[in-house]
Amino acid sequence: MKTIWRLIKLSFFASVAVLFYAVFIEPYMLETTPYIVENNALSGAKIVFAADFHIAPYPWEKWRLQRIVRKINEQNPDLVILGGDYVNGHEKKSTMPPQEIADILRKIVAPKIAVLGNHDSYYGKKDVKKALQSADISVLDNQNLRLRIKDRWVTVAGVSDLSTDKPNVEKALKDAIKPVIFVTHSPDVFPKLKGRAAIVFAGHTHGGQIVIPFAGAPLVPSDYGQRYRYGMITENNTLMLVSSGLGTSLLPMRFNSKPEIVEVSFKEFFGNRR
Repeated sequence: MKTIWRLIKLSFFASVAVLFYAVFIEPYMLETTPYIVENNALSGAKIVFAADFHIAPYPWEKWRLQRIVRKINEQNPDLVILGGDYVNGHEKKSTMPPQEIADILRKIVAPKIAVLGNHDSYYGKKDVKKALQSADISVLDNQNLRLRIKDRWVTVAGVSDLSTDKPNVEKALKDAIKPVIFVTHSPDVFPKLKGRAAIVFAGHTHGGQIVIPFAGAPLVPSDYGQRYRYGMITENNTLMLVSSGLGTSLLPMRFNSKPEIVEVSFKEFFGNRR
């Protein structure tokens, strides 16, 4: 009987420790996840991708966002792509105001291009877009733009959010000249590209946010389940990088899915593959 009670106590304290870690430790971690991608057209360029900020209206959340911006600047990227969900929750009282968020994001040194996410639509798409644009952040809404990276022209195309808006891949790619960097909040847009982008950046899934070892994430906000949950995915000769994001949604916790910014360094490929 004593052994059973010891096991019960041990299980209880272990559960409390895991819960404490998931609520108070892991959500405030911040990692840089590096990828090296072979692409001759983008060789020498460095892009940082950051998504799913979910900034709540608390002083420590301002510190968290400032820390993210410092981390991005430390990578010295040629371009920063922002993947949506800057605001938090489903009600305006649950988030830091978009203008305050944008004023901090303004301090990112490199050129900044963004798309909007579902939480930005919940708050008010126009308000979030206006705030970002006031901070010299270009917002792509089924559009593309051309810019110079490492003395060469590239196209960055981005679509509207899938769950709250109408993403139009064809419109976003209209008159796009290769190489194309494509941005979507949700990875579920990926199958529509069919090889028309050099690389795709996506967020939304939070990497599952709570990932159980050997079992995966119980909940992934994607029609494709675990398939587009996280990481580097190649289909139809197109590469997609899905970030675990930076904040939390629904539950204020993370487990085995640490907050990250993604750093992609492109290098020249010497070989027979395209």
